[in-house]
Amino acid sequence: MNSPIVLLGALDTKGMEFAFVRDRIHARGHTVLVVDTGVMGEPQFPPDISAAEVARAGGSSLDSLRAEQDRGQAMSVMARGAAVIARRLYDEGKLAGILGMGGSGGSAVASAAMRALPIGVPKVLVSTVASGNTAPYVGTRDIILIPSIVDVAGLNRISRRIFSNAVGAICGMVEQASQEQTEVQDKPLLAASMFGNTTPAVDRARATFENAGYEVLVFHATGTGGKTMESLIEDGFISGVFDITTTEWADELAGGVFSAGPTRLEAAAQHGIPQVVAPGCIDMVNFGPREAVPAQYDTRNFYVWNPSVTLMRTTPEENAELGHIFAEKLNAAKGPVEVFIPLKGVSMLDSENQPFWSPEADRAFTQSLKQHLRPDIRVHELDANINDPAFVDAMTLTLLGFLSEPTTDDGGRTTA
Repeated sequence: MNSPIVLLGALDTKGMEFAFVRDRIHARGHTVLVVDTGVMGEPQFPPDISAAEVARAGGSSLDSLRAEQDRGQAMSVMARGAAVIARRLYDEGKLAGILGMGGSGGSAVASAAMRALPIGVPKVLVSTVASGNTAPYVGTRDIILIPSIVDVAGLNRISRRIFSNAVGAICGMVEQASQEQTEVQDKPLLAASMFGNTTPAVDRARATFENAGYEVLVFHATGTGGKTMESLIEDGFISGVFDITTTEWADELAGGVFSAGPTRLEAAAQHGIPQVVAPGCIDMVNFGPREAVPAQYDTRNFYVWNPSVTLMRTTPEENAELGHIFAEKLNAAKGPVEVFIPLKGVSMLDSENQPFWSPEADRAFTQSLKQHLRPDIRVHELDANINDPAFVDAMTLTLLGFLSEPTTDDGGRTTA
């Protein structure tokens, strides 16, 4: 095997356990690179990358962390440093996969390193907290969590079996990844954002893109979906973005449960990735059951989508603010981008005679967007609903046109 499997964890308190795992990986024919993240004590065996180096990468020094004796601060520094080290090793071709083990603190440090790596890089974490809400550890990355069952503290008949299973998992994943690297490259990837209210539009667009030779990754706009799409764009997987469902920004603005955070709409712009954008489903903010909606919104227009999801219609004022936000995000675009406005509604519910139909609110978005958008970014206003074939085809053909343009040396695109 060319690149080593990286073991990352605290060798001062869990050196015996990591030595066991290291030896099992060696026995399977893989090389190992050990990164120590232990702060308070000396490692129980020599690592390849010391805790002092990890601390420096995190912006501090091991001596300072030991003198301060602030566990929370130490974990923050080591998590930052572990992320820097892991990404550096990957970029240098010295990381084929990564395995970490620990309790809540060790899991926080190891998972930070794993989240710094692209999707597809094998990542296994044996953790005491591998149940319940694992979102802070996993984020948008493909981290395999294995419950430790017993604490990662010593070797016994249970821990040996769990650790050995983890070794089998990481070795198998690395071997599979190595095999795939020798295979023919897949089709170029496009990203599309979708909601239940824009499913017909995305289904039609996907068929067109696939017929044109592209593979389409569809991301459900539930917060995590938008974050994952942005992260894949950041990692260089995506050739173009069909961003027809930007509803997560309505949730970010009004406190809904499906926010993708304030960086939504930034990745494609900053990396020069061709994109077509529509205000899909910005007519709705998502909450849980009706009784969970904040009291401040009691007088608003609601639609109960299902027992677990309550939708709230956005107001003209909110839509105007969204238009301003969209313009700011898209103004940063380094690559081709065009915006498409459906004049007959931005969702199924925002259609004539439907509960969220509000031309006034939709106009507020469009007017604000055009007021603040760069003059060279074209805005198409079509007399259609967002799910109408004519609207979908206009967006689809525009993105295909962008993708057919020759690239320049700096990653941008020349005009035909």
